[in-house]
Amino acid sequence: MRIVIAGGHGKIALELERLIAARGDSATALVRNPDHFTDVWTAGAVPVHCDLETADVAAVAEYLTGAQAAVFAAGAGAGSGPERKETVDKAAAALFAAAAQRAGVRRFVQISSMGIDKADDPSVTPEFAVYLKAKGAAEEDLRARDLDWTILRPGALTDEPAKGTVALGEKVDRGSIPRADVAAVILALIDRPETVRQTLEVVSGADPI
Repeated sequence: MRIVIAGGHGKIALELERLIAARGDSATALVRNPDHFTDVWTAGAVPVHCDLETADVAAVAEYLTGAQAAVFAAGAGAGSGPERKETVDKAAAALFAAAAQRAGVRRFVQISSMGIDKADDPSVTPEFAVYLKAKGAAEEDLRARDLDWTILRPGALTDEPAKGTVALGEKVDRGSIPRADVAAVILALIDRPETVRQTLEVVSGADPI
């Protein structure tokens, strides 16, 4: 199986690439900055230079052609400003999904965020509200597409070692989760057709991945 990952140098993506390589499959990582290629190679994936903020659908579809699954793991990141939340968390997600359709890659997993429904809550900072709204718009775009999609909404992300156990469901209590466990869940979801067209939340819990 070949899996194409958007945001291929992100922390979750690098963990996912290691897992893909460990089980003998291959990953192609779309990376905005060529200086990050070495990290991607070290994780066991093949990096390609692709900036989803400037690329077009046809170009991205070329990287996806022949793959069996696609994962959108890109994000503008903290402190990036509201404009990049729109161009990365929203627009780039839609572009990548459109490219998957064009390339005929049906299996598609998109990383979103818990708390989408809290975007207008007064307790949410303006920056985080913009982020949540962008993620919510990306979710709605994906749901309207003819793809075998799964949306994964992790809780607060940590860099702790993987625990190997989670709470996964349509609605779970808020909590945190190591990025390594999110990566393992993504890979498990790709293999589980019964999770197609589901939106799932995940935090650390008691159930083995």
